[in-house]
Amino acid sequence: MENNSQKSIISAIIIAGVLIAGAILLKGSSAPQNPKTTTGNGIPVTTATLAPVAKKDRILGNPQAKVTLIMYEDFQCPFCAAVTGIEINSPSMKPVMDYLRKNDPTWTPFMPEIINNYVKNGEVLLVYRDFTFLGPESVKASEAARCAGDQGKFWEYHDYLYSHHGGENKGNFADLKLKSFAKELNLDNSIFDKCLDSNKYTEAVKDSNKEGSAAGVTGTPKGFILKDGKIAGTINGAEPLSTVKPKIDAVLK
Repeated sequence: MENNSQKSIISAIIIAGVLIAGAILLKGSSAPQNPKTTTGNGIPVTTATLAPVAKKDRILGNPQAKVTLIMYEDFQCPFCAAVTGIEINSPSMKPVMDYLRKNDPTWTPFMPEIINNYVKNGEVLLVYRDFTFLGPESVKASEAARCAGDQGKFWEYHDYLYSHHGGENKGNFADLKLKSFAKELNLDNSIFDKCLDSNKYTEAVKDSNKEGSAAGVTGTPKGFILKDGKIAGTINGAEPLSTVKPKIDAVLK
């Protein structure tokens, strides 16, 4: 029974991954989701309509960095969790990691390296944007993260969500759970609860989804690498560090 159950879980994950456009990247495949042109210095530039970085964005790093990495994510997306490197060795992540490493045995998450060696030294600005296409709990999780951001803890809450995800719309990100996460992170719960209950950020999350769609986002994770405000590269799904790092390095030159 256990083997059958595990097979069912893996099959479900694989099917979901296929439906999540761009969420799984097969080894050696780096086809972009958007048309490309090339600048005079040979840097590929997509023709997507991407909203410029603004005050409303959740950012990490130096706003004056040479390169900006905009990531569209869904907190219920297991492949988004995988690229962050958070809890990738947990039992709940095993089917996802098995699938990714079946296609690429050397697969490793790119986000820890990008944050530690590019964001922290001021070379790359990281921007998080919502693309909540997996259901109502994705929307509420994104609203909750924004509420945490009101108290200066967006990124802490971001990480906590990824370490506690599991299944789509099964109650893991129900309102009571989201409020308990805030308590665990020592947020002021009266302020947080009021923010979440008032639907303060419902429209903002919808707007982010619309902007993502306008940029050609169809699934998560999806990244845009910008230089001088222009798209100079993309991250298409759960790419490994081995393909993302060269893209960042090329744009930094």
